[in-house]
Amino acid sequence: MSVLVYTESEQGKFKKTAFEVASYAKAVADQMGTTVTAIAINAGDNSELANYGVDKVLNVSNADLDKFNANAFASTIIQGAKQEDAKVVIVSSSADSKYLAPIVAIGLDAGYASNVVEAPSSIAPFTVKRTAFTNKAFNMTTIDTDAKVVGVSPNSFGLVESASSATSEDFSPSIPTPGVTIQSVDKATDKVTIADADIVVSAGRGMKGPENWGMIEELADVLGAATACSKPVSDLGWRPHGEHVGQTGKPVASNLYIAIGISGAIQHLAGINSSKIKVVINTDPEAPFFKAADYGVVGDAFEVVPALIEKLKAFKAQNA
Repeated sequence: MSVLVYTESEQGKFKKTAFEVASYAKAVADQMGTTVTAIAINAGDNSELANYGVDKVLNVSNADLDKFNANAFASTIIQGAKQEDAKVVIVSSSADSKYLAPIVAIGLDAGYASNVVEAPSSIAPFTVKRTAFTNKAFNMTTIDTDAKVVGVSPNSFGLVESASSATSEDFSPSIPTPGVTIQSVDKATDKVTIADADIVVSAGRGMKGPENWGMIEELADVLGAATACSKPVSDLGWRPHGEHVGQTGKPVASNLYIAIGISGAIQHLAGINSSKIKVVINTDPEAPFFKAADYGVVGDAFEVVPALIEKLKAFKAQNA
C-alpha cells in the first residue's frame, strides 16, 4: 500500500505543481509509514520526481491522453490506485485536477478535500486544513472514508526536496471512449502561465488603454512573472480573457502579486487572496486594494513602474 500522487505535465515536461504535490505526498507517506507512487501521463524524463520523495513511477505513454480529458485521466488514476492499493490519492487543486478529482473520488468511493494547504494534522482520523470562504478563512476537514482524495492548493505547501531512488514501471490502463472530442487547444507560448507563476504582475483600467501594456509586460519579463488583468480590462478587449484573474476568472496563489491600477473590487480580491505577498500601485489612496495589500505605493503607475523596472534591471546587472 502506498500514497498515489498524480503529477501533472504539459508537452512532456512536469509542471511545478507536480513537484509540490509529490512533496506533499512524501509528507503524508512519512506520517503513514509507507511509500510514494507517482502516476505520470505522457511525461518525458521521470527522474526529477525522485528529488521530491517519489519511490516509484507508473509511466503512462498513450497518444489518446495527449489532450486533457477529465474522464480519461481520472480513469487512469483510478486504475493506478487500485493496482497499487493506494488508500490516499494526492492531486493538485489546479483547474484540470479539480475537474478530475471528483470523478476519481466517485470511482474509489472516497472522500475528497480540495484546496488543502498543510500536511494532515492527524492521520487517524485523517484531518486536513483547507481554505474556505474564497480564502478568507480556514477549516479543518476530516475524511472518514477508507479511501481519500486530497487536492493541494498551489503554492501552499511548497517544494520540499527529499532524494530517493525511484523505480519506473510502464503502466497501460484501459482508456474509456471519450464523450467529448477536443478539436484543438490554443495556448500562449514562451510565457509564464498564471497557474505556475511564483510572481504575477496584474493591471487594470488605470493603464488607460491596451497601448500602455508594454511596461507591464516589461516588468513581468524582468521579474520572470506572468501577466494578468482585472475583469473590466478583459471585457474591454484590452487583454485576453485567459489573463483575467479574480473570483470569476483564474484564481491566483502566487508568492508575489503586483496589482497596478486596480481598485480592488471584492470579486478580484477573492480570486487573489491566496497570494502570499500583495503589492499595490495606485493613484487613489482610498482604493480598497490597499486594505488587503502587504505593501502599497500611492503614485502614478506611468512614473512608478518605469522607475521600478530601471531599479530592477540595475540590481540584476549588479548581481549577474
